[in-house]
Parts: sequence; structure tokens; C-alpha cells
Amino acid sequence: MSENGFDLPAKATRDVMDRREELADRACEALVQAGLPARRGSSQGGPGANVQVDSLADGGVLVEWSTQEELAIAAVNLLESGVDPSNLPHAIRHYETVQTCMRDAVLQILASAGFRAERADAHTYGSAVHIRGFNL
Repeated sequence: MSENGFDLPAKATRDVMDRREELADRACEALVQAGLPARRGSSQGGPGANVQVDSLADGGVLVEWSTQEELAIAAVNLLESGVDPSNLPHAIRHYETVQTCMRDAVLQILASAGFRAERADAHTYGSAVHIRGFNL
């Protein structure tokens, strides 16, 4: 327990983190070979696949898709202005469709390349793909 009176999630060991870093490099390379823009690090680098390492003990490698800023901003602005969830505006539906399609495409590409990949927990990681290792 921490000094604040609540448990913090366990962090992965250095050895596990080193293996995840290698896995992330290989996943990024596989996505680039497939013709997708992909990079290591945060989503601040522009559109495409962002491959990141999760430092929690039960984590792994995460791949999130980023759209052009204009598409994301249009959806966020509409959400902030308040929308009827039963009748979402086209910009929000389009953004969600792009995110879902690209997550599924990244998932299938990585699985085809030999990675053990699955949809990440949506509550924790949104529309990311979670890579746990290799199937080969």
C-alpha cells in the first residue's frame, strides 16, 4: 500500500520492459512494412499507428491509431457542445468508424505478421490494440 492509503498498480520489471521495447520495435517495423505510417511514442507525432510500451506489470505493447487532427478536433468539439447519444452527428460517427476500422486492420496485420494481438480493454485503453507477444 502506498503512503496515501491506496494500492498502486505493480510496475513491470526491467527485464520485462526490455522485452516489451523489442516487441514494440518489431511491431512498428511490421506495420511500416505493411505500408502504414507507424512510429514509436505518443500520438503527438501525427496521424498513423502509435506503438507504445505499457509499464504496468500486466501491460504489454499498445498500438493506437491517430487520425489527422482536423477529424479528431471536429468530433471533440461536437461532443463538448453536447449531443444526443441516440442521434450522433456525422463527424462523430465518422471518427468512431475510422477508429474501429483502423484498430481492426492493425489487429489483423499484426496477427498475420505473427504477433499475439487482441483488442485492448476499452475502459483502460480505448480503441487500442494490445500486443502480448509472438505466435511463432
